[in-house]
Amino acid sequence: SNRPSRGRATSRRTRPTLAHPRTKPMVTDNLRRVRALANHVDPARGVPAHHRPGFTVAVLGAAGGIGQPLSLLLKRTALVEHLHLYDIANVAGVAADVSHVNSDATVRGFTGPAQLGAALSGAHLVVIPAGIPRKPGMSRDDLFNVNAGIVRDLVAACAKHCPKAILNIISNPVNSTVPIAAEVLKKEGVYDPKKLLGVTHLDVMRARSFVAEALGADPCAVDVPVVGGHAGITILPLLSQTSTGQTTSPSRVALTPTQIEHLTERVQNGGTEVVNAKAGAGSATLSMAAAAAEFAAACLRALAGHRNVTVCAYVASDAVKGVPFFATKLRLGRQGVEHNYGLPTKGLSPYEKVALDTLVPELVASIDKGVAFAGGDEAHRRRAAQQRRAAAGTAGNSDVRASGVSQIPA
Repeated sequence: SNRPSRGRATSRRTRPTLAHPRTKPMVTDNLRRVRALANHVDPARGVPAHHRPGFTVAVLGAAGGIGQPLSLLLKRTALVEHLHLYDIANVAGVAADVSHVNSDATVRGFTGPAQLGAALSGAHLVVIPAGIPRKPGMSRDDLFNVNAGIVRDLVAACAKHCPKAILNIISNPVNSTVPIAAEVLKKEGVYDPKKLLGVTHLDVMRARSFVAEALGADPCAVDVPVVGGHAGITILPLLSQTSTGQTTSPSRVALTPTQIEHLTERVQNGGTEVVNAKAGAGSATLSMAAAAAEFAAACLRALAGHRNVTVCAYVASDAVKGVPFFATKLRLGRQGVEHNYGLPTKGLSPYEKVALDTLVPELVASIDKGVAFAGGDEAHRRRAAQQRRAAAGTAGNSDVRASGVSQIPA
C-alpha cells in the first residue's frame, strides 16, 4: 500500500516548523530602525528611566516662597536626577519634605555660604529665585538694593563651581539682575551669553491664560509671544501674533484693539494684581514657581537633545538697536540658546509699535543700572550711555532685526 504508516504520519505531525532563516534578523533590523527613529524625534521616548539622561539641578533660594513650590515641581520633573536645594537657612526641612515625593530624583539640602560650593558642584542647570519678595506698593526697582547683591554673590559662586551650567535668573528686577549676572561672569572669564537666561515665562503664562479666558479657549492651546523685559511697561505681549491649535498648524486669532489694550495692561500688571489680592501676605510665588519649573524643564529637554524647544526669555540680544538685553522667542539646544527669532518684521499692530518704542528707554535704564552696580568697565559704561542716547533718538522707529537670523553674540 502507498498509504504512509501510522508511525511516519505521527512523525510528520510532530515535526517542528522552522522559521525562515532571515525572519528573526529582519524583525530585529526593523525594530532597530524604528527605535533609532523614535530616539531621533524624542531621545527619551521608550528609554527606561535608569537609562535616560539625568541632570543635576541646583535651586538657590529653595526655602523661599518661590523656592519651595519650585523644588517640589522639579522633584517630579523627569530629567532631574539630582536636585540640590540651597538657602541661607531652613532648607534642611524643605529638602527632607521634598525627598519624600516618589520620583527618581535624589534630593540634598545645603545651608549657608560654606555649603554653596557643594550645592553647585556638578550642576547642569542653576535656577535662582533667591531674594526678598514684592510687597504692596513696592515696584521691582524697590527690590534692587537687596536682590542685586544676592544675585551678584550667587552668580560669582556659579562662575567658580559650575562655570558651564545654564543659569535661569528669577530674582527681580530681572531687567537689572541679568545684566548684573553677565558682568560678574565676564569678570570671572566664563561668560557665555547663550547660557544666561532671565526667566520671563510667567508673562507668557499670564498672556495665555488671559487670552484664553477672553476667547473661551483652551489655555494650553494658546500661544502668545511676550517680548521686551519683565517689569511693567517693558513687558509686551505680542497679541497680534496670538495663535491657537496645534503647534504644527496653528491658526491666528484676531483680537479687537480694545481687547489688545486691556489684555496688554493686565499682563503688565499681573504681579501687582496678585500682590494686592494677597494684601501684604505675599507675591506671585505659586504661579512664578510653576512658570520657573516649566521653563527649567524646557532647558533640560534641550540639554537632553530634544529638538525644537522654543521659549521666550530675557537674554543678551541685538534684536532692538541700543538694547543689549531683550526678551524674544528663542530656540534652545544643548549649549543653551541655539537661535534667537528676534522680533517680527511685520504684522505688529499700531498699539504694539507704540508700546515697543515706549518700553525701550525704561528697559535700557534698568540695564544700565545693573551694569553700574556690577562695576562694569568704563568702556562698557560709555557704550551703555551711547546705546541709551541711540535708543532715545530712534524711539519713533525702533530698529528691529530680521526674524529668523541668529541674534546671539558668540
